[in-house]
Order: sequence, then structure tokens, then C-alpha cells
Amino acid sequence: MPSALIVYASLTGNTEQCAEIVMESFEKLGVDVEMVESIQVDPSEFEGVDICVVGTYTYGTDANLPDEILDFYEELEEIDLTGKVFGTFGSGDTFYEKYCQSVDDFTEQFLKTGATQGAESVKVDLDPEEDDTTNLQAFAKKLLEAHTQK
Repeated sequence: MPSALIVYASLTGNTEQCAEIVMESFEKLGVDVEMVESIQVDPSEFEGVDICVVGTYTYGTDANLPDEILDFYEELEEIDLTGKVFGTFGSGDTFYEKYCQSVDDFTEQFLKTGATQGAESVKVDLDPEEDDTTNLQAFAKKLLEAHTQK
């Protein structure tokens, strides 16, 4: 059975809602999945799963990574995830010029680990609506497909 770890940071609960949608989608697809807040996990735990997923929000007008996921982000670069599939998602506000910048930052960081991007990143404006749920479900399915094609 394929395995996945979803690591997330959520301030308002929007990104956590997205993470739950991805987790439920993985469960329906038969993936052994765990969802953990970023402050409770070390990036090395990605070494023990097939699919690595990060969900985060973007903080402030300068589009900063949230404080609670910054250490995780910095330590991720030091991990070798060659042969793993990864995906990123997050919530943001289209009001800001750098919409969901932290999602893009994590994609770049994952690419440094040798992991393969299994699906396009999903960016959600504020809280997930029906279209976003559909996109997150498709995201989980594409990640699993990318893993099984390896």
C-alpha cells in the first residue's frame, strides 16, 4: 500500500481544511496517509513515505513563509528525497500581489531534494469551495498516479 505524509501550517483553518480534503482523498484511493502540523514533525519523516505533501499559507504583504513552518522549510533542503513524489498546496488571498508565494517556495525547496513533482500545485483563495475541493481531490489522485508510474 502506498504511503503519504501531509505536513501543513494553518493560521485561520483554511489550509487545514485543504489538508483534510487531500487526506480523505488519499484514504479513498487506498493510500496509508498521515496528516501532521509542521511544528510536530521533522522533514526526515518524508524519507519513510512514498508521497510527500506540504500545505501552507502565505503570511503578510511581503509573502513570507509562516514562522511555524520556517524551520521545516530550511531543514527540508538537507534531505535526499530522490525517488519520492511530492506535491504542494496552500491557501492565500488574491488581494495580495504575491498570491500563495509560500506554496511556490516549497515547490522550489522540494526540487532541491531530488523528489519529483507529481502534480501541479493547488492554490486556494481563502477557504476551499466546491471547485477547490475538486482540484484537491484531483491533486491527490495525480500524486498517487505519479507514484505508481515510478
